[in-house]
Amino acid sequence: MERLIEVISNFDKNCGGCSSIDCTPCDSGSQNAGSRFRFTRRDFGKTVFAASATAILTGCTGSSGPKRGAASADTAKAGLTPDAQLLKQSKGPIMTVLEEFYKMGPGPSSSHTMGPMRITYDFYQRISKLPSDQLKRSTAVKVHLYGSLSATGKGHGTDRASLAGLLGKAPATCPPQFLDSLAANPDQTYKLILGPTTLTTTLKDIIFDATKGDFHHPNTMTCKLLAGDETLYELEYYSVGGGFIEWKGYKPPDKGQPKYPYQHAKELKKYLIDDKIPFAKLLLENEIAISGKSEKQIMEFLDQVSEVMIRGVDTGLKIDTILPGPIKLHSKALDMMKNLKDTNKGDAGKALTKIAAYGFAMGEENARGHIIVTAPTAGSAGILPAVLKSLRDLNTPSQKIREAFLAAASIGYLCKHNATLSGAEGGCQAEVGVGSSMAAAMIAQALGEGPKVVANAAESALESHLGMTCDPVAGYVQVPCIERCAFGAVKAWTAYCIASEEDPMERRVDLDTTIAAMALTAKEMNSKYKETSEGGLAVSLVLC
Repeated sequence: MERLIEVISNFDKNCGGCSSIDCTPCDSGSQNAGSRFRFTRRDFGKTVFAASATAILTGCTGSSGPKRGAASADTAKAGLTPDAQLLKQSKGPIMTVLEEFYKMGPGPSSSHTMGPMRITYDFYQRISKLPSDQLKRSTAVKVHLYGSLSATGKGHGTDRASLAGLLGKAPATCPPQFLDSLAANPDQTYKLILGPTTLTTTLKDIIFDATKGDFHHPNTMTCKLLAGDETLYELEYYSVGGGFIEWKGYKPPDKGQPKYPYQHAKELKKYLIDDKIPFAKLLLENEIAISGKSEKQIMEFLDQVSEVMIRGVDTGLKIDTILPGPIKLHSKALDMMKNLKDTNKGDAGKALTKIAAYGFAMGEENARGHIIVTAPTAGSAGILPAVLKSLRDLNTPSQKIREAFLAAASIGYLCKHNATLSGAEGGCQAEVGVGSSMAAAMIAQALGEGPKVVANAAESALESHLGMTCDPVAGYVQVPCIERCAFGAVKAWTAYCIASEEDPMERRVDLDTTIAAMALTAKEMNSKYKETSEGGLAVSLVLC
């Protein structure tokens, strides 16, 4: 609990650690029965906020409140589980690495497209290794989608992505045209070769099951290998956001220990400010220590990520189409860039339009189901590429770009570790909000700002997205998702401009506080606004 309170306030249980201006020593000899304890209104407010936040996060509201079991039931009603990552408190140092975070694969959703495809690909690899006599008995493979995956999976292409994974297609290398063909030919039969057995499978083997229930995670799915009515092999999976997947009994893979362990931004601050370790050096050395990869391998991976992002933006700027699905949304990126030549918007208008067009370009590519990079999710995949393209427009050196990717990832790591990246757990603040925060840090790092400005820029961008709901119209990652990518990129630049011009030591809200606020907001947010298409814009807009 003390660790939790430290994130939210500056209190210290030892004398001299409080923030009252006219505090007197607290030892027993300094006070008598008639002395009055001094406590400012600010101290009182901070105490109440810290206590309230702690109670909300832990479910502990005093002896008169619900028992532990009742609290768990309330949590389930809110669309969360006691094991959901945004409810976990102390989990040790951040161990996420770049290849887990920046994942390349098909859109339009990291949790509902890329995650399920990774899940079924994993299941395909597992059942391929079963004994031959067991495989000879197999007759079918079935995938059941639950919760948010079932509620909005049609619009996210969850069924076609799941089928592609079952057929042995890896997300990062699967041609978008193959995924398009699955959607265009829903009744087509495909051969699934498992050792000595060849099964037939179709999109009908991906079953949209219950949307409501006591699921371990809002994005739950089960995969089964059957022999008639007998289940030969079954595994329950969870798409936990950002393309990350887990399964029943999941244990994180063994990794090396970070050279500079941290869980919160305040711990990073000690290394960066007090110990004067350069930010990029710290992040790179941690990546090497945890992943076991060389600096050369890490830089090559970041160059690949950069190339995929830029290619996606450039492609999106050249295509004029109606996007897939019932919304019949017309793409905008090409027109926005084309109209810039004759605009009278002035320098500010031109700059904003160009950045927004970049965001639209990659957001529209994501909506088409083409290859994107999670940053941190597919739904927010247009933000970082838009900022990257704008930094390229400034002729930012390649090494600065690589270091900027490291800084952006560190913000995403902090949000994943202490809150969530899943729209199904935290709403759009966890996707577009975190993406914009990462992008603001990227700009600050690329343009040579110090760590305090990097953190302040990230905080400012995240703060401006707190409470943002995830309410995709018709379950498609189009409205309002694509425009939000454009706004996320513009807000990232705005946050950087504010942070770079203010006194960095005068910012009243720090990054840890805002991440904690995002976790609180996510926990209290109605489940209708968590990627279910059951509230907000999703029910307000009537499609004709």
